[in-house]
Amino acid sequence: MGKLEGRVALITGAARGIGQAEAVRLAEEGADIAVCDLRREDLEETVAAVKATGVRVAAYGVDVSDSASVNAMVEAVAKDLGPVSILVNNAGITRDNLIYRMTDEEWNQVIATHLSGSFYCTRAAQAHMVKQRWGKIVFTSSTSALGNRGQANYSSAKAGLQGLTRTLAVELGPFNINVNAVAPGFIDTEMTRATARRLGKDPEEFKNERAQLIPLRRVGVPRDVANVVCFLCTDEASYVTGQVIYVSGAPGRA
Repeated sequence: MGKLEGRVALITGAARGIGQAEAVRLAEEGADIAVCDLRREDLEETVAAVKATGVRVAAYGVDVSDSASVNAMVEAVAKDLGPVSILVNNAGITRDNLIYRMTDEEWNQVIATHLSGSFYCTRAAQAHMVKQRWGKIVFTSSTSALGNRGQANYSSAKAGLQGLTRTLAVELGPFNINVNAVAPGFIDTEMTRATARRLGKDPEEFKNERAQLIPLRRVGVPRDVANVVCFLCTDEASYVTGQVIYVSGAPGRA
C-alpha cells in the first residue's frame, strides 16, 4: 500500500522536468494525479508515465497566472478525481536580463507565473484541504532566492515564495495542513539546458562545469527534487511545516 493512497495530488508545470518527476513519484505512492501546464497536449508524456503506475490521472491546460482559470481547474479536479489534498506548485518560467535591460513585461511575466500563480493555486486548493482537515502544500523556490545575477525577477519571485511558505504554515497549521518549500540548485532540465545555449555553451559542458562547483560533484536530476517533495507530502513529515529545504548538493547555495 502506498503512503499516499486515497489522496489527490495536483502538480502544476508538470509537462516535463521536475514537475513530471514529481507527478510520477507521488503516483508511485498511490496518489491519484492531476497535472497542469499551459497546453494540455504537452502533458501527454507525463500522463502516460503516471498511468503506468496504475493510478487515476487527469490533465488540464491552464495558465496559472489567471486566477479564474485556476479556480475552474481546482473545481474540475474535485469533480474528476476528488478534492485536492496535495498541491505542488511547480509552474515557472525564466525571462533573464540585467536590471537596466529588464522590461516591465519580463518582470511581470515571471512574478505572475511563479508568485501570483502559486498564490492562486494555493488559495483555491486550501479551501478543499480545510474541509478535509488534511493537506500538504509544497512551493518550488530556488537557490536563486539568495540572489543571482541577471535574475532580479526570478530571484524576487523565489524569495517571495519562501515568505509565502512561512506565512501560510502559520495560517493553515490549525487545519492540519503542512506548508513547505523546496529550493533546488542546479537541476539538469530543459530550462537549464536552454540557459546554457543562451550563454553560448554546450549543455553537457555547462553541466560538467557546474558540477565541479558542487560539493557532491554532480548536478541534480528531477528525481532528486521529487523524492524530497514526496516525503513532505506523506504523514512521515506531519511535524514539518514552514520549512525551506535546499536540494542543491550543498549546504545551501552551490
